[in-house]
Amino acid sequence: MTSPSTRSSAKGRRANLPPGVLSALRRAIPADELALDLETRRLHAGDKWLASVVPDGVVLARSQQTVSSLMRWATRHGVAVTPRGAGYGYVGGCVPVAGGIVVSLARMNRIKEVHTKDFVAVVEPGVLTKELQDAVIRERMYYPPDPASRADCSIGGNITTNAGGPSCLKYGVTREYVLGLDVVLADGSLAKVGGRPHKNKTGFDLTRLFVGSEGMLGIVTEAILKLLPLPPYKACLSAGFAQPAQASRGIEAILRAGFLPSAIEVADGFTLKALRQRTGSRLFDGCEAHLLVELDGQRNSVRREIRDVAGIVETLGPLFLKRALGADSCEAFWKLRREFSYALRDTGLTKLNEDIVVPRGRLVDLFAYAEVLQKRHGFPVACFGHAGDGNIHVNVMVDMTKPGARGRSEAVLDELFKQVLSWDGAITGEHGIGLAKKRWWPRAASSVVRRMHQSVKNALDPMGLLNPGKFVD
Repeated sequence: MTSPSTRSSAKGRRANLPPGVLSALRRAIPADELALDLETRRLHAGDKWLASVVPDGVVLARSQQTVSSLMRWATRHGVAVTPRGAGYGYVGGCVPVAGGIVVSLARMNRIKEVHTKDFVAVVEPGVLTKELQDAVIRERMYYPPDPASRADCSIGGNITTNAGGPSCLKYGVTREYVLGLDVVLADGSLAKVGGRPHKNKTGFDLTRLFVGSEGMLGIVTEAILKLLPLPPYKACLSAGFAQPAQASRGIEAILRAGFLPSAIEVADGFTLKALRQRTGSRLFDGCEAHLLVELDGQRNSVRREIRDVAGIVETLGPLFLKRALGADSCEAFWKLRREFSYALRDTGLTKLNEDIVVPRGRLVDLFAYAEVLQKRHGFPVACFGHAGDGNIHVNVMVDMTKPGARGRSEAVLDELFKQVLSWDGAITGEHGIGLAKKRWWPRAASSVVRRMHQSVKNALDPMGLLNPGKFVD
């Protein structure tokens, strides 16, 4: 939820940089990469979460040199800098809480190299995820991380949040594909960590230190990413059920039988009803749960395995069971899946999207607990997501126009996170902590772990200039 310090700060805020500091900024940054007008500053005040703060200025960086010059200026004058990718985060991670400067990496959007022998891509942080995926597919290679917002989110944002997506069940999340990084540190110096080889044990794994760091340790200006051979064939299975527990049992049965799908997705009845309102599809009429399974690999083996998986699901008594063979047919299923989040927004309710993770054996318990929360507090709770690895998006749907709705919704989140942690789960699997989950950070991490985070932050950013006001202050 928003706090008084971050709520609706966007209206008419003037830049607060002293004249001398502002003059030094103008000298440090090329004129066509510096924006001080209110409209641009407002556009960089937040992401897809509820909070916003208008920064004092925006640097629309086109080069690593600009980012380095900015951080040298910021260190000299003690000005906060908040890195920003495409602005499609869900937790307020790029809200410039302390004002100062937002540095946008959106213009640094070149795919510098796709190497078909080394199986690597070299990219700038502003490259959109889908653009990279399409580029490597043309070379018959594969970059698996696939957030639902892949057409809009950027590689830099994916790296700083360690983004996932449906394919991470089989292929892993973003960190598995980051081989090397160029990172501008808080003092403006450049750190090149990792490298081009797919194996590298030279010193500490500093590359992974920056993956998932939410812009608080350095600013990524280039990434070397691992690519895989493109699986030549895929098939999908779509099944509707009368009860969420049936879908959960299906997931367990598929994995126990020795299959490792590239993705297993699940959705509840509220989400499916919202989807019908948005798309007009009647496929899910009467369904309280949906299961989507994708397999990839060689054509003959995939066609055989999808038949076997369909046989497993048939034993659970689905209301419908459909198969798709080949990438184009599968895309029709995925097109509906990518509409889930938008369909929930179309309800007109505020969607508090919590990307919690539970051990896979707790999926049935999680769906049951969501129903308990719904009955106890009167808010619809919509669940969908990456069931194969226990990462379910639990969406508390709130009518913020009703008196007391904000406080009541926070009580729901308190109970949800408490229960998830009691099951040895995690309060975030993809989106990060940002601002949205900041107040639950002390519950999710022990005092020792929090001190370790602070020590790393102090070592790399002793003045606390990078993305201040988040979970490591």
